Amino acid sequence: MSVALVGVIIWFVFRQFANLSEVTAVIRDLTPAEIAILLLAAAWNLLTYWFVVVVATPGLRLPQAAVLTQSTTAVSNAVPAGGAVAVGLTYTMLSSWGFSRSRGTLFVVVTGIWNNFIKLGMPVLALAIVVLQGRPGGGRTTAATIGLVALIAAVAVFALILRSETFAARAGITAGRWASALLRLARRGPVHGWDLAVTKWRGRVIGLVRHRWHALTVSTLVSHLSLYLVLLVALRVTGVTDRQVGWAEVLVVFAFARLVTAIPITPGGVGVVELALITGLTRAGGDDAAVVAAVLLHRLLTFVLPIAIGGLTYLYWRRKRSWLDSAPPLSDSGTVVET
Repeated sequence: MSVALVGVIIWFVFRQFANLSEVTAVIRDLTPAEIAILLLAAAWNLLTYWFVVVVATPGLRLPQAAVLTQSTTAVSNAVPAGGAVAVGLTYTMLSSWGFSRSRGTLFVVVTGIWNNFIKLGMPVLALAIVVLQGRPGGGRTTAATIGLVALIAAVAVFALILRSETFAARAGITAGRWASALLRLARRGPVHGWDLAVTKWRGRVIGLVRHRWHALTVSTLVSHLSLYLVLLVALRVTGVTDRQVGWAEVLVVFAFARLVTAIPITPGGVGVVELALITGLTRAGGDDAAVVAAVLLHRLLTFVLPIAIGGLTYLYWRRKRSWLDSAPPLSDSGTVVET
């Protein structure tokens, strides 16, 4: 079903906005210098998330973060329901380096929360910039308002869990009930002890967030903006000028397209994200063929390339037996214990 949906979307995009020969001509006109700039932006985009992983996993080394990030990204992008498979691979890789399952859970949950905070906040930030520039939009204002409300609600729930052990236990019980209801549909038994799990996890999160919230926020924001930078560079080298579509307008389109990935319609949002980006950028004033070429380059460098790199890093992890050592112990405050 996902493959069919992707095919329909890609067919629609080319039929509506440009033909293949026009797009190919735009890409062929790129100079070696422009290609080099694109590749540098793509490399920077990959690098920035490694630091998010290091910050969220005390004791993890940068090379390990690189292998973990690229391998799980490849699985997430290439496999149906890849997000769930990637979580399983995350636990396996961290375990091979001596990290406990609880520390793996801490990493998965904290990075997921911070990524969603930034993902919800970016449309609000982008629209605020556009409004300050004097170009508001009614539909986008409504969407940004919804995003702001969702962001405030998410932050409030997270803050209450950290502030109150009682609230954390109740949240665990509620989440356990929802999980049990879903499992019943699959004829599986209910879950138990989620209140204790959440309160125990809360203690670790408090320590990690207290010591690293600023580094988590900055590194995650830089990572998201780096992804946007690849799109902006791709637009400029394919001929979409700032006069046609300004950087702030590109940020708005990018931010709202990123929200689409919150709904796992296809692996990595492939097809759906392209449609959202191309539609938004052409309506903003970009040349059809140039926009399609830029979006295809952007997705090639941020979606396809990480899959190829991830396959190599996975094989490297499987062969790197010297990495199978013990992780440094973690204190209750969420910091590495010096030995």
